[in-house]
Amino acid sequence: MHLDDDDFALVISATPLVSVDLIIRNEHDEVLLGLRRNRPAQGTWFVPGGRIRKDEKLKTAVQRIAQAELGVALQAWELLGAYDHIYADNALGRDDLGTHYVALGCACTLPPGYSIQPDAQHAELRWWPLEALMNDPQVHHNTRLYFEEDAPNRL
Repeated sequence: MHLDDDDFALVISATPLVSVDLIIRNEHDEVLLGLRRNRPAQGTWFVPGGRIRKDEKLKTAVQRIAQAELGVALQAWELLGAYDHIYADNALGRDDLGTHYVALGCACTLPPGYSIQPDAQHAELRWWPLEALMNDPQVHHNTRLYFEEDAPNRL
């Protein structure tokens, strides 16, 4: 089901959205981040991810999002936990409408010989060493929290 913008704005204003974030590391222990073109978190580096659809099982959502955002089928994944992501803006770009996501962080394994194909919502994809990711102000704080042992927004 697809909601029109007014109905989606009502949902954003009244409820948290549930999403999946893909935490992907390569063989050098670097983390894959995308430079976001869309809201929220526009213009920041963030792990790939997306909203879970109504009646979509988590397993199906993880695979769909990996295929849509990276053009790859995951070899395996593990749920790391649930995290609150609260933003002052929203996907619609409407004034005075913040967004609350309950993001399910998933540690993902790419298949051997993978080839990543970015989607239109990322200006660029890049592998980041963990130390650089943790210290770069362009990396969104919600992304950095995935790598803190006692992240304050982890549920």
